[in-house]
Amino acid sequence: MPVSAERQSRNMSDMPLSSGGRSSARKGAASAMTPADQWRRVRARLHAELGEATFNSWFKQVELSGVDENRVMLSVPTRFIRNWIVSHYADRLAKLWEEEDAAFTRVDIAVQADIRAEARAQQQCEEATAPRAGAEAVPLPREEVVLSAAVPQGFEDAGVGAPLDPRFTFEAFVVGKSNELAHAAARRVAEATDVTFNPLFLYGGVGLGKTHLMHAIAWEIRKRHPERKVLYLSAEKFMYQFVRALRFKDTMAFKQQFRSVDVLMIDDVQFISGKDSTQEEFFHTFNALIDHNRQVIISADRSPSDLEGIEERIRSRLGWGLAADIHPTDYELRLGILQAKAEEMMSRNGPISIPPGVLEFLAHRIVSNVRELEGALKRVVAYASLVGRPITLDMAQEVLRDLLRSNDRKITIEEIQRRVAEYYNVRLADMLSARRARAVARPRQVAMYLSKQLTTRSLPEIGRKFGGRDHTTVIHAVRKIDELCQVDSGIEEDVDLLRRMLEGGHGAG
Repeated sequence: MPVSAERQSRNMSDMPLSSGGRSSARKGAASAMTPADQWRRVRARLHAELGEATFNSWFKQVELSGVDENRVMLSVPTRFIRNWIVSHYADRLAKLWEEEDAAFTRVDIAVQADIRAEARAQQQCEEATAPRAGAEAVPLPREEVVLSAAVPQGFEDAGVGAPLDPRFTFEAFVVGKSNELAHAAARRVAEATDVTFNPLFLYGGVGLGKTHLMHAIAWEIRKRHPERKVLYLSAEKFMYQFVRALRFKDTMAFKQQFRSVDVLMIDDVQFISGKDSTQEEFFHTFNALIDHNRQVIISADRSPSDLEGIEERIRSRLGWGLAADIHPTDYELRLGILQAKAEEMMSRNGPISIPPGVLEFLAHRIVSNVRELEGALKRVVAYASLVGRPITLDMAQEVLRDLLRSNDRKITIEEIQRRVAEYYNVRLADMLSARRARAVARPRQVAMYLSKQLTTRSLPEIGRKFGGRDHTTVIHAVRKIDELCQVDSGIEEDVDLLRRMLEGGHGAG
């Protein structure tokens, strides 16, 4: 049930405008504004009061879902965000709405997934209880309608397909700029009654959500069209099944299994790279399904044209449909994922106090992939539960010391060169040239020294980055700056400041 923030309406007709009362002109202006206009004004005031970071973390995804008599209805993407807003900003929200229109004395905040689920369940109930021609209508319990649609049917019991993870649904997938195309395409394929994009090719780095979307598609198709045969498996398992069929001389049964499905989903297709016989069978299976207008969905770690060790004809066929890439996550998406996971943990393990600052810190620092991000949160929560310590920022940094260190962005020689050139106000091209003027040579030596101190590059590698110089030149530069730092406080301060500037710009992702 939505959590309400109720405020008693006050008679403000006798109050002067300067103290918050409404003149008749103010009332007339308010009545002329739509609720959408009023919500935009409320959002603008919240943004000004809370600042960019806090507003984006908690209110950016809040939407106005409707108004009803004296009630304003807002929706948020996750229960975690809802609980936080109700706990910390409910009174302020109600006050701002009351100032916009005194008729609104109550603000309700609900979770978007709950609203969608309720509407979907209601629709399913109406469809299930609608009388068929010549038949007497028999009401079906709402729970039965929802559950019967989610019962998986497929090839898992036969050992051909891989089991689907019940956690990987569209409702549990957090959408951001980096994955919105892949998510929209997956939704379209899952909800369509006919074949739309064929094949749908999802690609991106490790832990960015490809497998989640594959499972979500399978669950959605089985829920909407339980009569359709959906087969999901990894490319590795496809290869294993094919090798097994060859070994037992049962390739005809293999072909029949894979070519009789309505939807074939193969995860991580890059694993058949270099496997010529498997690629041959995959090619023919793929063609047979496409020719019969059956849906094919493929995922890989790179685009079809970049798949190495895969035959050209297969790469060409894979690019026929829609190739949707999933980019590395940005800060807002990582924070949204953490908020959703924190909410899931609270619903499963009971009340857990996770300060928003800890989630924001993790979203800034764990930038590699979503799996590592989720693992970091689980590790912090597990430590707090086992040791009995409250979750704080200091505790999170202590527990995740090794993970945070590995996620720090590596300093590059190019970055050092650019920063040193800017600091000494010399052209980067001059610093890499053969010029030996002191105004250029000293910054060059400082950059070489910092490259040796802050990177793991070898001396010959550093020399090559500085215009193809010999490693002995780098040794000389390092020794020279070492000596100068002992006797020249100005050089020592320059080097120390540059080092802190380079190291301080890391970890924010």
